[in-house]
Amino acid sequence: MLAILSSAFQYGGVTETSRNDEVGDYEALANSACMRRIDATVSRVASTDVTVLITGESGVGKELVARTLHRRSSRRNGPFVKVNCAALPVELFESEVFGHERGAFTGADHQTKGKFEQADTGTIFLDEISEMAPSAQAKLLQVLEDREFARLGADRAIRVDVRIIAASNRDLEKYVGQGGFREDLFYRLNVVHVRIPPLRERTEEIPALVHHFLGYYAALHQRTALRLSAATLEKLRRYSWPGNVRQLQNAVQRMVIQDSEAVVTELREPAVRVPSDRAESEAAPLDVESVGLREVVRRVAEATERDALQGMLERVRWRRAEAARRLRISERTLREKIRHYGLDRVND
Repeated sequence: MLAILSSAFQYGGVTETSRNDEVGDYEALANSACMRRIDATVSRVASTDVTVLITGESGVGKELVARTLHRRSSRRNGPFVKVNCAALPVELFESEVFGHERGAFTGADHQTKGKFEQADTGTIFLDEISEMAPSAQAKLLQVLEDREFARLGADRAIRVDVRIIAASNRDLEKYVGQGGFREDLFYRLNVVHVRIPPLRERTEEIPALVHHFLGYYAALHQRTALRLSAATLEKLRRYSWPGNVRQLQNAVQRMVIQDSEAVVTELREPAVRVPSDRAESEAAPLDVESVGLREVVRRVAEATERDALQGMLERVRWRRAEAARRLRISERTLREKIRHYGLDRVND
């Protein structure tokens, strides 16, 4: 499993492909119990057309599991089309995903096939699906239910033969409970669930991954293979890798390029955020007799509003116009609340 995860990180954000030039040995690096279980699940469901939901932190290799599902399926000779849901503004979603006819809107000077049509006979991979706007979620649900759609500006419905795989770095079931994702869409997508654990939960794979990356980058950059000391390997094994396999890959590549193990000295564990005095005081139990009911209500309301604002800003990657739209407030009001709650400091 991990050879596919590791080697295919090289390909970046390519949207559509069917590849046979993978680097490394898939099975040889599936050397932890949890990844062997994932590999078994992938093998069982690859030959079917069931919808698969892949979850896990950023950098664990969700796209590569999706590509492996495609490669092992009967659709392997068809296209694999990736849609980055977080990067699609809601006003462009329908045109990009379902296509449009000439004259459908200003600037539409020719007919364009959407991602679903491009993926016909193959697989469509909906990455970061939790970041999809609510209106786009509704449109996608309709397509999943009816198995047909119409291009923007067209009257005729189109049916395509597509397998759907979705991925998220969120706990989607929990996110549904928080109101951030449609429950009916979640159940449509969650036919088979594959959770990829973070690298810190499968540290036994690190030596094999390091060895793989050392060989790969030595060949790629035409360098002599670097031999790491036992102390360096132990440092790599004990590090928590918040960026997961992708971060490990980049660290090893720097070692090869610099021909030095000194890169390990750059590794720092993520800082533990210490609550501010204000946060601590707000978190402490309030004595209603000393401050009065009105003050208790005000403080609880402010704490709730602050958490809601921060959560939305993080969800939309601090795009303030989008956050204001979703919160149904003006951008000016949002800026004032950000200053009031000191959220700029959180973003920094």
